[in-house]
Amino acid sequence: MSELAILGGPKAITNPFLRYNSIGLEELEAVKSVVEKGVLSRFLGCWDPDFYGGEKVQEFEREWERYFFVRHAVTVNSNTSGLIAAVGAIGIEPGDEVIVSPWTMSASATSILFWSGIPVFADIEMETFNLDPVSIEKNITPYTKGIMVPDIFGHSADMDRIMAIACKHNLKVIEDAAQAPGALYKGQYVGTMADIGVYSLNYHKHIHTGEGGVCVTHDPVLAERMQLIRNHGEAVVGDKGTENLSNMIGFNFRMTEIEAAIGIEQLKRLPNLIAQRMKVANRLSSGISNLKGLCMPVVKPDCTHVYYVYPLLYNQEETKMPRHILIKALQAEGVPVAAGYQNLHLLPIYQNKIAFGTKGYPWTSESYKGHVSYQKGICPVAEALHDESFLQIGLCTHTFVDHEVDAMVCAFHKVWNNMDDLRALNN
Repeated sequence: MSELAILGGPKAITNPFLRYNSIGLEELEAVKSVVEKGVLSRFLGCWDPDFYGGEKVQEFEREWERYFFVRHAVTVNSNTSGLIAAVGAIGIEPGDEVIVSPWTMSASATSILFWSGIPVFADIEMETFNLDPVSIEKNITPYTKGIMVPDIFGHSADMDRIMAIACKHNLKVIEDAAQAPGALYKGQYVGTMADIGVYSLNYHKHIHTGEGGVCVTHDPVLAERMQLIRNHGEAVVGDKGTENLSNMIGFNFRMTEIEAAIGIEQLKRLPNLIAQRMKVANRLSSGISNLKGLCMPVVKPDCTHVYYVYPLLYNQEETKMPRHILIKALQAEGVPVAAGYQNLHLLPIYQNKIAFGTKGYPWTSESYKGHVSYQKGICPVAEALHDESFLQIGLCTHTFVDHEVDAMVCAFHKVWNNMDDLRALNN
């Protein structure tokens, strides 16, 4: 039995993993075609046919609509931009509360702050790491106007229950589907069941355009409002004849023709890229499912998981090995494993309630009539996962082929087989 690398033995994984790269010849040819035409962007920030962007931007939007079976797709220059546009589009007023997960990328919450809304953090499910509908309902107040639902790691949130809660309380729902393009929930694509869904196209997502995002909706009014926020709406509404001027402060959230041309080709690859991720995840699970103290990723009935992240639960009581030591041992063997997500509500911005200026705005605004707490303990499941039990392997960062997955499996088994030596190190 080989000595652990953390104790001076040979590493189980000796060759570096290849960086994930979904760009091929088709994308290169698409970019070349755009560059040769010389029109790298064709947006105008005024009421004009080019208000909606160039040929490739509009072609990409129509292809996205067909693929995901949605009425409207609005491209943007990032998922973050898309979330800001989405929150503005649903009509959030200063002081309105929006419920959001503490386990997500920071933009899910800051997109609410951009419109002087108040993020309210609900707890998450232990199995899927998505928003817990029970916790959502407990956090609804007279000031709640929306729910921001990340489909974290590639698995859908419980959208039936969440949409039922939203209907009951007359709330708008935005799905942050950045990590879950192509995932299914009861036969529907994740991101298409809420009032607005937003997808990411940045470099380490399933498909990418370097930076970029796509917002989707079945509502033409919401689509128009996102298009206005995307492209200097304040300068357009007059000539366009838009009557609802709420949140019509526009931005430059526009996608270029180059990004759109890449996106058209990337979208064609999505089914195969998802299948590759699923294959890697299934091979990992098959290889390590018998290890004491590890729980494999859960896939709910009628759902698929597209594995932006391969999530694991670790019970250190079963192994008598602290998680941080275990992680160091696996990393020493070459496994790209990490402890996982921070809890957003514990970040300085929320602990100090300082966002815009120095006086606590928007929490201190006269528009905000409620009271929100961000103290530790409000999201016990999320906090325990962060502090004690969560492990992740980012399937977004490398292209894992079979023998590399098998090498990771061997590394896991090596660590578990040498657990007594690891305990000695800990003592």
